[in-house]
Amino acid sequence: MISEVFELEDKTIAMRDTFRDYDEWDSLTRLSLIAEIDDVYDTVIEEDTFKHLTTLGDLFTEIQKRINS
Repeated sequence: MISEVFELEDKTIAMRDTFRDYDEWDSLTRLSLIAEIDDVYDTVIEEDTFKHLTTLGDLFTEIQKRINS
């Protein structure tokens, strides 16, 4: 999902990556990421929470927390 949203098919990604530092990060990518999370995991991460997520690991942990609650 992350590779598709950021169009990173040729790059290796890691949980410690700061997704906001990807060259592809912009407002459209942000909206696409939030929409993809909603579609795939049926959960919406509110802006107040999302703005505190910096790494892919943070994002993954937040999604897992919501799925398991």
